[in-house]
Amino acid sequence: MTTTPTALTPVQAAARLGEFTVIDVRTPGEYATGHLPGAHNIPLDRLDEAAGALEIAAQRTPLLIACASGARSAKGCSQLAAQGVESATLEGGTAAWAAAGHEVERPAGARTTWPMDRQVRLAAGTLVVAGFLAGLAWPPAHWLSGAVGAGLVFSGVTNTCGMAALLAKLPHNRPPKSRVSFQETLQRLAA
Repeated sequence: MTTTPTALTPVQAAARLGEFTVIDVRTPGEYATGHLPGAHNIPLDRLDEAAGALEIAAQRTPLLIACASGARSAKGCSQLAAQGVESATLEGGTAAWAAAGHEVERPAGARTTWPMDRQVRLAAGTLVVAGFLAGLAWPPAHWLSGAVGAGLVFSGVTNTCGMAALLAKLPHNRPPKSRVSFQETLQRLAA
C-alpha cells in the first residue's frame, strides 16, 4: 500500500527549515540554478543508492525532499517510504518556494539550466515536428511522431520519463566541476 507523503507548503517549510535535512532530487544542473538553503543534491535516479545515508540522516532530523515543482519530490518520498525512510515533500517545489519570496542559494558562476520538464517538452515537441515535416517527403517518417506520442502516453500512465532520464545525462545537466561529488554528499549525510 502506497501512502501519500506529507506535503509542506513553502510557508510551513520556511518556518521549520532549520529542523530538516533538505534533499533536492533534481539533476545537478538544475540544482546549480538555485536550491533551498543548505539543500543536498541527490538526483532522483540515485535516490535508492543513497537510501542508507538518508536513513541515517533521517534518524537525526526529518527529511524534506524538494524538486522544481513537487512531482519528483513526491515520487522520491514514495521511493524512500518503500525502504522505510520517512520524509516530507515541498509542495510546489523550488518554484513555489522562490515565488513565495524565500531565499534560494545559487553557487557563484552557476549556469542557468532549464527545468527538466521544460527540456522534455522542447525535445518531445522538436521530435514530433521533425517527424511530421520529414513525413511530408518520406511518409514512413511519421512513425517518429507516433513513437514520441506513445512515449508520452506511457510516461503519463507510469509516471516515469525515459526522455528525462536521457536528458539528465547531457553535459548541461551535470554538476559544475567545483561541485561536491555524490559520494561526498553521501558521506556528509551519513556522518
